[in-house]
Amino acid sequence: MNDNKSQKKKIDVGDQAPDFTLPDQNGKKISLSNLLGKKAIVLYFYPKDNSPGCTSQACTFRDQYEIFKDHGAEVIGVSSDSVESHKQFQLKYNLPFTILSDTNGKARKLYGISSTLGLIPGRVTYIIDKKGIVRYIFSSQIHAKAHVDKALEVLLELEAQEKLNKPLEIKF
Repeated sequence: MNDNKSQKKKIDVGDQAPDFTLPDQNGKKISLSNLLGKKAIVLYFYPKDNSPGCTSQACTFRDQYEIFKDHGAEVIGVSSDSVESHKQFQLKYNLPFTILSDTNGKARKLYGISSTLGLIPGRVTYIIDKKGIVRYIFSSQIHAKAHVDKALEVLLELEAQEKLNKPLEIKF
C-alpha cells in the first residue's frame, strides 16, 4: 500500500529547513529554530557513533570546529544513537559540538534522508543560512571527511557573497 502521507518530501536547496526538537548528548532538548538567526548551521546526519567512517567524520569536524565558529557557523551532528551513546562518543573523542539523538528517526524523516541498501542510515550534510534556508546539500555515504571540506567551502562562499551584498547563490 502506498500511503502518500507517510512519504516525506526530500529537502532541496532553497527550502526552509524543517524545525525539530531533539535531545543532545546531555539530554537537553535542542530546537533548530532556537539556533537560527544567530549563526549558519552545518547540520550533518550520520549513521552510527563509533563506527570508523562516522568517527573519522566527527573528528574531522572537531579538528576544524574553530574555523567553522570563526566563520559564523555552528556544527550539529545527528544520528539515531541514544543520548548515552552520544555522551560517550563526545567524551571519547573530545567533540566540541552538539550531537542530537534522533532515536525514532523523526528529523531524518523530516529531511527525507534515505538509507543505503535499505539498512544504513544516510550520511547527508546540510548548510543552513541564518534565515533557515538550506543553501547546500552534500550526500556521500563513503566520503565522510569530504562532508567537512564541502561544508567549509560553502560557508566561505556564502560569507564572501554576504560581504559583497550579492544574492546567495552557490555554484559548484
